[in-house]
Amino acid sequence: MENTFDCYVGIKFVYANHCYFFGAKDLDLKIGDKVVVETTHGPELGEVQVKPISIEEYHSQLELKPVLRKATDVDVKLHETNIKDAEIALEICKTEVKKANLDMNPLSCQYTLDKSKVIFTYVADERVDFRELLKALASRLHTRIELRQIGSRDKAKMIGGIGLCGLPLCCASFNSEFDGISINRAKNQMLAINIPKLSGQCGKLMCCLKYEDDAYTDLKKEFPEVGTKVFIDKVQYEVTSINVISKTVRIDNEEDTKVLSLKDFFDQTHYRLKKNFENKENRNEKN
Repeated sequence: MENTFDCYVGIKFVYANHCYFFGAKDLDLKIGDKVVVETTHGPELGEVQVKPISIEEYHSQLELKPVLRKATDVDVKLHETNIKDAEIALEICKTEVKKANLDMNPLSCQYTLDKSKVIFTYVADERVDFRELLKALASRLHTRIELRQIGSRDKAKMIGGIGLCGLPLCCASFNSEFDGISINRAKNQMLAINIPKLSGQCGKLMCCLKYEDDAYTDLKKEFPEVGTKVFIDKVQYEVTSINVISKTVRIDNEEDTKVLSLKDFFDQTHYRLKKNFENKENRNEKN
């Protein structure tokens, strides 16, 4: 893809929690400038949040949409008017949804800067037949209408909130992609399988379960597997749990329980990890 821009900048919109990148050419832009950009929905007004960066440093495969111009006073006033009109349009939509007895929950409304389109975002458990709703809205708003359904994760991203950690939700601050989060990640991190406690405000498993998953996978390679049988002074024990943070191993039998540091476990049981045997055998073969 050939770029016709001199640089790219980070633009933040009033309805979004993080920046989007747009290409610019022959514009002296600085942080805080109001600009009009071309989006997939149409022209929109945003604010420069990341200063211009040379286009040579843009390595993404995503096509950059253009910054059309610096915003004028007319653009800013129109944008402010559109925000107020969008609030009214959202109430109209909620009223029409109630009249039509549709199982959907309108969340937000947004006009493009030129008011050629109004976009409603909603959540619904199932697919909704909103053909009659479209007709009702078109007759009252007199513009093109788009109804966009989002999932529970996107709803949390849009609304925001505070997570169990006490910080703003990751999805509302920096996380722009929702990777598949399975219960296997919680098991890998040896967390208690308590779904309510492992779920975020969206009702799905918390995205942060992925952050330390790879680290746990690597750290666990240094430990014996749970269920491993070992001997200390000719007395048999079984590894019942491990703690990769404190680097301890718990071993049990019917008469005794011991919690050993990882080093003491290897020293007292003379246990060697399978990978250590494999490395030793590889070294012997080379010699």
